Amino acid sequence: MKGLVFALIFSVSAVADEPGLQRQQELKNMLAQDCGACHGLTLKGGLGPSLLTDALLNKSDEFLVQTILEGRKGTAMPPWKPFITEQEAFWLVQKLLKQQ
Repeated sequence: MKGLVFALIFSVSAVADEPGLQRQQELKNMLAQDCGACHGLTLKGGLGPSLLTDALLNKSDEFLVQTILEGRKGTAMPPWKPFITEQEAFWLVQKLLKQQ
C-alpha cells in the first residue's frame, strides 16, 4: 500500500515539481561527481554498485529514493537528505532509469 501511495503522489506531482534548470544541472553534477566517486565515473560500479538502468530495474522507485535520502547502514552509502529533497531524489532516480 505504501508503494502505491508513493507512486500516486509522484505520478501526479512529478511534472509540477520538476527542479528548475539550474537545480537540474546541479543534480546532474552531483550525480557525476559525488555519486560517481563511489559508483564509478561511468556509473558502472566501483566501491558502490552499478547505477546503470539494467542494475536498477528490479528495484522500486521508493526503495531507490529512500536509499538516496537515508543512505545504507553498514555501507559507504551516506544519506543525502541534508542536501536534496525527496522530489529531487525521485528526479534523479527517473534520470538513472532513462539513461542509455
